Order: sequence, then C-alpha cells, then structure tokens
Amino acid sequence: MSLIGPISPIGLIGPIGLIGLIGLMGCSEKPSPEAAAMDAAQQYYESMVEGDYDAYLAGRADMEQMPASYREQLATSYKQFMTQHTEVHGAIASVKASRAINDNSLQLMQVFLLVSYADSTQEEIVVPMVEREGEWKMK
Repeated sequence: MSLIGPISPIGLIGPIGLIGLIGLMGCSEKPSPEAAAMDAAQQYYESMVEGDYDAYLAGRADMEQMPASYREQLATSYKQFMTQHTEVHGAIASVKASRAINDNSLQLMQVFLLVSYADSTQEEIVVPMVEREGEWKMK
C-alpha cells in the first residue's frame, strides 16, 4: 500500500494553475473596434442584399429620430438601387469586409467592403461607421 496514493489532476497542475485555467475558461476576448465595425458594416449590407431594408436602415446612425415617411423613402431608394445593380451586374453574390481604418480626426471608422456580383465583377466601397452607445452604425 502506497502512502502517497494516486495523483489527482489538480495535484499535477497545482491550485494556482487551476485558478488560472478557470480564469481562462471564463474570458471571452472582446473584438477590436476595427473588427466590430467591419462585422457590423458587413451585416448591414448583407441585410440590404437579402431585401431586409428595415434591418439595413436600423444600422444607420440616428435613424430612430427620423420620421417614418423618410424611412419609407429611403427603403424605396434602396430597393431601386438593388434593382439597378441586379439589372447591370446580376445579383450581389457576396459582401465581405476587407479592412478598416480608424480615422481619429473625423471620429469614425472607415470600413472597406468588397462587393462581388453574379457577373464576376467586384467593387470596393467605403462605409463610414460611428460608435453609438456601444454599437457600430453607418454614418
């Protein structure tokens, strides 16, 4: 019979190691401002591509203060925009955020989106983003 007995997993890493391991398990790394702005811009544009103009409009800064009639006019304009692009290039196949540049002088993030069309053409657009109450919105 051994006086030491079997070694438990806690005994192998020690109490300090166990506390560190538990701490790591509870951490979730917050994305950088650039990554968060890129993700938001891509989601808003994907909403427009899918025809969810209300979600796209919700991504615009200060939209909640605009009258309903103005929101309706903007939604109609975005529908027309999508129809024109579909006629010229075919449908938008994908929208992918490629990079973001923090513009401290203007207090906004410039997000670059690569728009790919069904006819194999691509264009890069710049979406100015501002942070409002912890959320990134289109300027």
